[in-house]
Amino acid sequence: MSLSSRIEELQRKHDDLDRQVAEEQRRPGSSDFDISEMKKRKLRLKEEIESLKAG
Repeated sequence: MSLSSRIEELQRKHDDLDRQVAEEQRRPGSSDFDISEMKKRKLRLKEEIESLKAG
């Protein structure tokens, strides 16, 4: 897998998590713990993307 393909894949995962977080936050009775875990995964993806872009 090329570097650009890997970055694109990670970006798609990041975007999917972003949508999931937004949906959970709108849903009544959503779990703060689950939202927090999704946000942590999203941050790890972003950090990996930035690391790959930096070189």
